[in-house]
Amino acid sequence: MACCYCYSCKKELDIDAKVGRLEACPFCGRDLHVCYNCLFYSPSAYNACHEPQAERVVDKDRSNFCDYFTFSNSASVEQNGDKERDARGKLESLFKK
Repeated sequence: MACCYCYSCKKELDIDAKVGRLEACPFCGRDLHVCYNCLFYSPSAYNACHEPQAERVVDKDRSNFCDYFTFSNSASVEQNGDKERDARGKLESLFKK
């Protein structure tokens, strides 16, 4: 697969094989086998995942053991992750003591 994007630095990656759990972005060093890079990731879905058999993953930006991970080849997934992080940050600042 080619033309994938890192959710963190948004740089284009050239991925030819399946992404391993311990692989990192060569540009920013962030984990690649994460929910934000997955084809099934969607903030509006239950547990933010469209794969109904996938187990819940709490840290969407950390490497995980999900067997259903498929690297997304579109930049739209990274934008969804940005929107979720922005919304979560606004909520946390609103309810901060």
